[in-house]
Amino acid sequence: MALIGWIVSFIGLFAGLALRQDMPIGGSDMIATLLIALSVLACPMVWRGKPLGISRGQRIVAALIMIVALPLVLLPAG
Repeated sequence: MALIGWIVSFIGLFAGLALRQDMPIGGSDMIATLLIALSVLACPMVWRGKPLGISRGQRIVAALIMIVALPLVLLPAG
């Protein structure tokens, strides 16, 4: 589970930083912020133990839910 956390953390961090660098589409600032938040949620080193009562598995599942829900953010409104 920790390996999945590291992989998701690095992917989210690098994707968020790359998107913040380019900003190709409208709303990409929000998506970049969400990706960086995803990297913090999934990073096993930052969350050793249970500082807020949230286990490592729960954080990684929340990060995976954010990845799966990302296309919903990209849908046009209206």
